[in-house]
Amino acid sequence: MRLQDEMATADVLTPADRYQELFVAVQTTGVFDDSKTFVDCAPRGDPAQILAAYRAQRDDAGFDLADFVHRHFLPPEIHASHYVSVPGQSLKDHIDGLWDVLTRHPHQHPPNASLLPLPHPYVVPGGRFGELYYWDSWFSMLGLAESGRHDLLRAMAANFAFLIDHWGHVPNGNRTYYLSRSQPPVFALMVELFEQHGVAQALTFLPQLRREHAWWMDGADTLEPGHARRRCVRLADGSLLNRYWDDRDTPREESYVEDVTTAKQSTRPPCEVYRELRAGAESGWDFSSRWCDDGELSSIRTSAILPVDLNSLLYKLERQISLLSQASGEAEQAEAFRLRAEARQAAIDRMLWNGDAGAYLDYDWKRNAPRDALNAATVTPLYVGLASREQARQVSQALRLRLLRDGGIGTSEVASGEQWDQPNGWAPLQWLAIGGLRNYDDPLAREIARRWLHTVGSLYEREGKLVEKYTLVRKDGGAVGGGGGEYPLQDGFGWTNGVTRQLLHEDPAHPANRTRAAKRG
Repeated sequence: MRLQDEMATADVLTPADRYQELFVAVQTTGVFDDSKTFVDCAPRGDPAQILAAYRAQRDDAGFDLADFVHRHFLPPEIHASHYVSVPGQSLKDHIDGLWDVLTRHPHQHPPNASLLPLPHPYVVPGGRFGELYYWDSWFSMLGLAESGRHDLLRAMAANFAFLIDHWGHVPNGNRTYYLSRSQPPVFALMVELFEQHGVAQALTFLPQLRREHAWWMDGADTLEPGHARRRCVRLADGSLLNRYWDDRDTPREESYVEDVTTAKQSTRPPCEVYRELRAGAESGWDFSSRWCDDGELSSIRTSAILPVDLNSLLYKLERQISLLSQASGEAEQAEAFRLRAEARQAAIDRMLWNGDAGAYLDYDWKRNAPRDALNAATVTPLYVGLASREQARQVSQALRLRLLRDGGIGTSEVASGEQWDQPNGWAPLQWLAIGGLRNYDDPLAREIARRWLHTVGSLYEREGKLVEKYTLVRKDGGAVGGGGGEYPLQDGFGWTNGVTRQLLHEDPAHPANRTRAAKRG
């Protein structure tokens, strides 16, 4: 089937919209252990007929919901053992071999399921995450480039351009239930990588860069000081900055039971809690004390916070549009986006730079106060080059004193039980810290890279796999996988593979290059 036909017949209703009370019944009665399983199921027949059959049969004596679901839906295949290396295989060879395992193809899109069709093959993170994810893909691409997989880089480039052309933005992932939000806007970084490796010219993607920017800035032009609309906030002094948001205020369908449970623990209206949880998911940091008032997830206030990383990435996007517009001869547009970027940089310096902490801190725009807690997003201004040398020096000092751990850069200083907090370390945050510090010739970059490679190599040597996140405090001489959050630790794993493959290439003398998977059994 041609892609145009697939898109025309695709069921863009989310599973909750499509299956209504059947969806609620399945999610609340525990038919599946994981809330994400049902929303990823493929219907074995016409969705409307399945819903009608449920309504006709649910009150029958002896009706078995689980049996009904398994007769009418095909659960997704969860690849688990495929991610474990053969004994004796090097870490680099293991990663190079994983790309095909993690690749999905357009012909694998089941009809009438929540999976949004894409025109070309794409790389998924692994485990329960069997679809393309926005910011995950950027870090996976680093490894694809070093593995020489320009075929997949080219395919991914076309897929991301397609998503923006078709939906106006890059969804969190290519699922219908992800359409109401995005993730950290890294398409501008992807475009640079495509050109660097000869996959495509950056100028080719100028229309998509402009359209993505327009999506993030929707409603900004008419905002009065002290007001917000969707992802835009106009501060009292007229500064314009952005926040994470989601266009829905219902429980996340892939985490339905978890969100309903969280909302019950709050005194706020449930819809407010659901919106904040969804906005936290758009951040990619789902979840973290970064978004909460206290140690409880029910206190989450994501939309009240102006994040350092989001605004830094939008600065990068505006700079990229300006430079590419200049190259294409669109001088007026180039100047307009140059001024936008400069205004954003000035606002970041005023609102997000904290001289007392010597670091960039998120800002609570509703309370007109910086957030006290330091987190690893403080490196993002260095990564996009908007920090001064003095600011970069102070950030480096804060990292060394407050976030540097045995195994790399810590996510935050708080042990909340959420996965984007202590004691976990994440590959994307290591890469942003390393790249940001390198931009300012800081030797801490090499130290973080060395520690992270030891972390990944240590677990690989013992267990023969890479995982989603790691505990950064060594136990019994080696690294262990991270914990916390809403689901078990996942193997695979796209962004860990990508960052690690890049760092192995850059430091061929590191012992991780000689690491071999141990014999099992």
